[in-house]
Amino acid sequence: MAQKVYTASIVGLEGALVTVEADAANGLPSFTIVGLPDMAVKEARERIRIAIKNSGYVFPRMKVTVNLAPASVKKEGAGYDLPIAVAILLASDAFRERVKDHGVLSEALVIGELALSGDVRSVHGALAIASSSNALGKHIVYCPPHNTREIRLLKEMTVIPVPTLRALMEYLIGNAPLAPDNEAFSFDAYYKAPLVDCSSIVGNEHAKRALIIAAAGNHNLLMSGPPGSGKTMLARALPGIMPPLTHDEMVDITRVWSVAGLLSHDQPWLVERPFRDPHHSASLVALVGGGSNPRPGEVSLAHHGVLFLDEFPEFPRSVLESLRQPLELGQVTIARAQDHVTFPSRFLLVASQNPCPCGYLGDPVHPCTCAPGLLTRYQNKVSGPLLDRIDLHITVPRLPVEKLEGDGGDPSSVLRDVVHAARERQRQRFVDVPWKTNAAMPSEYIRRSLVITDEAKVVLRQAVEKFHLSGRVYFRVLKVARTIADIAKSDTIDVSHVAEAIQYRFRESVTV
Repeated sequence: MAQKVYTASIVGLEGALVTVEADAANGLPSFTIVGLPDMAVKEARERIRIAIKNSGYVFPRMKVTVNLAPASVKKEGAGYDLPIAVAILLASDAFRERVKDHGVLSEALVIGELALSGDVRSVHGALAIASSSNALGKHIVYCPPHNTREIRLLKEMTVIPVPTLRALMEYLIGNAPLAPDNEAFSFDAYYKAPLVDCSSIVGNEHAKRALIIAAAGNHNLLMSGPPGSGKTMLARALPGIMPPLTHDEMVDITRVWSVAGLLSHDQPWLVERPFRDPHHSASLVALVGGGSNPRPGEVSLAHHGVLFLDEFPEFPRSVLESLRQPLELGQVTIARAQDHVTFPSRFLLVASQNPCPCGYLGDPVHPCTCAPGLLTRYQNKVSGPLLDRIDLHITVPRLPVEKLEGDGGDPSSVLRDVVHAARERQRQRFVDVPWKTNAAMPSEYIRRSLVITDEAKVVLRQAVEKFHLSGRVYFRVLKVARTIADIAKSDTIDVSHVAEAIQYRFRESVTV
């Protein structure tokens, strides 16, 4: 009689139930795995055989067949080792009569990679599998000890760490206990100091103001300026003034990083907003995700955090254009011939660029050496539709030496309180809607619900007519104005809020 053990396969960020069926029948000794396994699963045969032997058990000297159902779902990775080994032992004569309750695993998922010694090693995507377990009808997860902490972010789950194959088998026959992991833990030890504290940034007060607005409303930001003006330093200071993660946001981010295989025993959770800064040579797949078995890219690894693209125009045009969907929808869909998956990508984009290839266009000290044609090509590398999706455009000029010797101003902790207060006003306003920040407001909600004075409407209408702003830019200006009003603790958008928001739509126009 075939024995069943349940595990799961990762499809995008979701777990798909996989039934591991093992049968040991009379015939020439053999070991076959069927059910659309990839090479890593096929290679598990020798690993499982030796792990069973080194755990003190005998691999059945029979015709062993393991089926991974459903066959329509591709099985990848080494996380099937433990459930396959357990199913084989349960199907063998040595355990068939000794296991008192064969239904003990019927409401549980079993995941884990086996070492040759029989130890259970951690796997990628454990949190994604566990977060789908209730929907799959399973409420217990037997997992590697190193995956226990990430799964415990899900408070409703019963997590049982399995150190070795032998420990689980002895538990099933009633010889030894396996206790759920109920150890108290704290996130405090995983918090780190900001990458850059705002108190270390001297001058550039208008840029710091733009950082506060960007963090308060989750608005995208583009900085332009000569080399060495502090653009990268400003970008690295941004996560330090963003509000702390909620528990749900922590689960969302950790699940993405778990699937990507970026968690470790030293970092089982993401407790702070991620900061991702891929090099401008990054490929399309690296940025938005993909592959034969799609995995999240940088736009998803920066979910609820900051994606910093330095040397913005140097990224390939196709890579930059791929940002349109995640910037607009907060998610990215990767289509394949047989299926498609969707990854979250609600990030704050911070981009920086030089004003020209040599970097000194408009600099009062260094003359620009770029030919007019080269300058035009450089400025056209980033398309208008993509620039439309960036709310704040600022110029970061070179600082005179007297400002470099000055005081940096308020620390990040003070600015973070300002941002947190503005986010709290948004949270109260958006309590009954799916979006939680001003940047995510749809245009219909803006037309129906924003309170704006008549004078502010006149100023905005004049700006639209004078500068020929698109409809998208019109609504984005209103979103930024709403954030500025939140920072000022105002329920109404007035002229000063709209005027400041309009300023951030235009960079200094400099020509050769």
